[in-house]
This record gives sequence, structure tokens and C-alpha cells, in this order.
Amino acid sequence: MRTNVPTVVPQFLRPRIGKVCVAIIGFTPTEMLEKANAVVKETPFLEFRLDYLDKPLLALPKLKQFLADNTAATAIATCRRTANGGKFDGTVAAELEILMKAATSGFQIADIELESVEALKKGELQKLRETGIALIISHHDFTATKDLDAIYERIKPFHPDFYKIVPTAKSLADNVTLMQFLERMEDHSNIIAICMGEAGIISRVLGVRAGSAFTFAAATAGEETGPGQIAARTLIETYRIDQVDTATKVFGVAGNPVRNSLSPIMMNTAFRRETVNAVYLALQTSKLADLLKLVHEIPIQGLSVTMPLKQEIMAHLEHTDPLSAKIGACNTVLRQDGKLYGFNTDVAGITGPLEKRMALRGAKALVLGAGGAARAAVFGLRDKGADVFILNRTPETGQKLAKQSGAKTIKKDAVSKTSFDVIINATPIGMTGLKAAQLLEAKDLNTKLVFDLVYNPLETPLLRLARQQNIPIITGIEMFVQQGARQFEIFTGKPAPEEEMLRVVIHALRQQAEAAQETATPPAKAAKTRSK
Repeated sequence: MRTNVPTVVPQFLRPRIGKVCVAIIGFTPTEMLEKANAVVKETPFLEFRLDYLDKPLLALPKLKQFLADNTAATAIATCRRTANGGKFDGTVAAELEILMKAATSGFQIADIELESVEALKKGELQKLRETGIALIISHHDFTATKDLDAIYERIKPFHPDFYKIVPTAKSLADNVTLMQFLERMEDHSNIIAICMGEAGIISRVLGVRAGSAFTFAAATAGEETGPGQIAARTLIETYRIDQVDTATKVFGVAGNPVRNSLSPIMMNTAFRRETVNAVYLALQTSKLADLLKLVHEIPIQGLSVTMPLKQEIMAHLEHTDPLSAKIGACNTVLRQDGKLYGFNTDVAGITGPLEKRMALRGAKALVLGAGGAARAAVFGLRDKGADVFILNRTPETGQKLAKQSGAKTIKKDAVSKTSFDVIINATPIGMTGLKAAQLLEAKDLNTKLVFDLVYNPLETPLLRLARQQNIPIITGIEMFVQQGARQFEIFTGKPAPEEEMLRVVIHALRQQAEAAQETATPPAKAAKTRSK
């Protein structure tokens, strides 16, 4: 039964709630308050994960003082039980007691999971309501995205101030399911809906546009309280979530893996610099059908296509530029009037940096790989008159590419006996997060120049090997920014701010390198990923 105590949401909370609520974690009250103080001035909507504390009740006096000192802050108290993906191993009654005390400590909202509410004795939820605190009743599904309407109907009898429904996206299409649910609920302004998981990042950016009351963010990278959660600064600065509206065009990088892709920060920076109302997202998938469903349903205006989809997508394009048709691979898709058009900007990203350093006509080049990027390298070099050799772990694929392009294949044991003008790595080997044995050894680098198309990390194992032998190198950053700049121009019709794109990519890579060095000697206590 709904309490007679008037809800505080319309009268008090609505003007105070932003689009982003920052989740605050910590193993001690002091640690939690340090993190809260670091973000409250910029983002005053906070969720305190009390379940991360050993003794949440003892921490409440300090949190009460924090809220008294920061009157502009709006705070959610959450004490999620382990059974529902949290860290609190107490009973439902103990959880309720903590939330009751939080209500008297200045918290304006309490988040309690549906399973806890269903387990409460009659009248106990009413006692929490009578404190005057607003209620979020939440449900998390860590396995899939199922019947969201059915979950809503389970929550509905308890009349919460906010319904929070958080499934897990196993595919890009699950985001469509979630956003269609939000659109069906357009008359309800009190639903919070996000997808967890790497594939669910789209919902964390576009969910608010589709009707979610707000979204959750991590205080900083590495402090995520759920799979796929984005750092608050990234949501606000990179994705510009406060400016995303129904007129915002959506673009993305599609493929697998794209978790560490810097395309979003590069493209979103370019959009901001050139005042384009657009957002660019990471679309993690290996299935083309999954991607195409998202493209047509969201809809997506343009794509940067990466492995393993560059060749497969060709059959679904209305038209391609002659270069893509010749190569048989496309890395750029533009959607116009519901139809998809393909382009290849990889070639310019590869031949451009090379032509600044050498004449390609008559040059002898070794290309490692036979996938989409390798095809761009081989056809691009052949088109410029270079003599191209292909080394691929699967000989049949390399032989097919050689036959199509007029190149030659070479066996691994012949590489060290052959001299080249340039060796180009067009495989993902060396990429951050990918563990694979190197194709070449030091003795194989009988070349005047080494070009690694992998841009993350800044220095790949292959480039390090080349440096050690005093061989000039070209980093993947040059190719990455060049091809990205051409994509920006195809997407927007505007000149690309190449210098700004290069600057932000180098800065991000350096930050990642510094973070990697810090985690090489991790602190004794590290925050574990939990539910959100």
C-alpha cells in the first residue's frame, strides 16, 4: 500500500537530479569520503555503496557530516546484498536497518533490490517510507536481457519513486530491447534502465535520451561497480551526455575487440571541436546481424568498421567506392535514407605516412596478415607500384589475397634471407589486451623501415624490436589518425581537426601507459567489480 507521506521526488528531488549519478565506493569511511569529495563539486548526484564497508552503520555519522557540509549534494544509499551482486552479507532485516539509518543521516534516496522488498514482512517497507526518503526498487539480471515489462510489473505493486531495471546485454540488439522498453514507458519519468556488460555501453550513453531518468557512472576508471560502467568524466566530457538529445546523430566503431579503442575519444573530441551534434560509441560485436539490427533500429548514422567485420559487411552495402570494391573490405559506412554506403579510408592511412618517407613505386614491402587492414595495405601498395610480399599464419588466406592483388606470398623461414624497404604489421598482434606470439624475430627485420598499424600501446613489441636495431619506425598512431580524419569528413562533410585528433590520442595513450605502470605494483586492497 502506498504511504500517505507525500513523495519528495516531484517537489524536491527532480530539480536536483542530473543525468549522471556517480557511484562512490571505498573499504573505509575515510576512503569513501575522499572519493566523494573529489567529485561532488562537479557532479553532486552521488550513490554511496554502503555494502562495500565492513560496518556500514558505523560509517553513517561521517557520511551525515559530509551531506551537511555539501547541501547541494543529492545522495542515494545502497547496501546491496551478495545474493544480488553486492558485497553486504547480512540479512534483509539488517539491510533495511542500514537504509532506515541512512534516511535519518541526510540521504534523500534509498536503493533496495526487488528481491529484498519481496522478502520483507508486511509493513516493514512502510516504515522505511515513513522516514520521508524516496525509494528506488531495483532489479539486476547478470545473465541476459529478458522480459523487462514483466520485471516492471513485479515492481509496480510496491509503488516506488523510481523503478530501476538493469539487465545484461549479451548482444548489441539487447540495447534495442531496453530502449524500446523505455520508449513504451514514455509516460513514466521515474524509470532508470541500463544494460550491464561490454555490449551495453550504448545504453549508458543513449538510455537517458530514450527516457531513463538518469544513468550511473564510476567515480574514476577502475572503480566501476558494474560491468561496462563508464567513468563520470568520460560520460560528461567525451560523450557529452548532458547534450545528447533526440537530434544527436549516433556513430560508432564496430567490431571485436573495441574495448580499448581510442576511436570514441578521438571522434567525440573532433565532434566537440567542430560543434557537431553527434556522439560516437564503441559497439562491441563479432556478429554482423547483431550490428545491422542496431544500425537500423537506433538508428546509427555512420560506422568505423574493424575486425572481424570489414569484409563481411560488403554484401550489405548499397554501394561502395571503387577502392572498397577492389579491396573487398570496407572500414567506413555511411547511412543515408536508410541505405548503407561503404568507403575505405585505411588505404590513405597506410600509404600517406609511407609516401612522406619513401617512394612506393618499385619499393619492396612485406605485409604481415591477410585480414581487412592487410588487404588495404596490399592493394594500396600495389596500386602505388610496390612489390608486395604477404606473410600470414594461414597460408591459404595469404595465397588468396596474393592472387587477387598481384602480390606474392613468402614463407617465414625466407623472411630473414630477404631484404625489404618496409615491413608492415597489419595483424592485431601487439595490441593492448591481446596475447599472441610475435610473427617476426629480430633476425627477420632486414628492412629500412617498420610500420606497425597497431596504435595501442604507443610502442608495440615489434616497434621495440625495430628500435633496438636502430631501424626507423612509423607508429600506428599516424595511420589511426589519418584514416579517422577521412572518416570524420565522410560522416560530417567538414574538414577534420587533425591536430586536435592527434593530440588527444597521444595524450590518452600516455595516460594508459602511466596507469599500466601504476597497476604493475597494485595496492593491497583493490576495489572489486560489483553490480550496478
